[in-house]
Amino acid sequence: MYLYNMKFSITKSVEILENTPTVLENLLSGLSEEWIRSNEGEDTWSPYDVIGHLIHGEDTDWIVRAEIILSDKENKTFEPFDRFAQLNVSQDRSIEELLAEFRRKRSNNLQKLHLMQIDESKLSKEGIHPELGSSKLKELLATWVVHDLGHIAQISRVMAKQYQTEVGPWIQYLGVLKS
Repeated sequence: MYLYNMKFSITKSVEILENTPTVLENLLSGLSEEWIRSNEGEDTWSPYDVIGHLIHGEDTDWIVRAEIILSDKENKTFEPFDRFAQLNVSQDRSIEELLAEFRRKRSNNLQKLHLMQIDESKLSKEGIHPELGSSKLKELLATWVVHDLGHIAQISRVMAKQYQTEVGPWIQYLGVLKS
């Protein structure tokens, strides 16, 4: 079955959101610091930085904003999200500690999401993003899923590029090294 452009489904979204911690643990656990801390150059993120960013999002973004949208508050404007907050936090924790924290926080947030009992009417409720303007709950939740998938792809790309000069002529077949 070929589907391009699935329609939003809370059930299908949760499938990805639940699996992200396992995917990241399987990809990053037990690897050397070179794999975990390397990046693509100045002002780019390492896999370690990405996990820190995902943790920060669990604390301050997705569920917090969903709660604002579903609240009875008159002002439904979201607080700005600091996309670089993880770079200012202590960098002395192991990747295993970060992955465990991410798993814990994601699990807690998915429990909160479940308790929201989201239906079609709730999906159309809106909040106000400080830069983008009006945003529906459905759009926020779809973005959460795509955000996870984007960062999984980013981590894979950053890691692949560590061997960019080592693959020799096969580079022409490795699209991940051309992005």
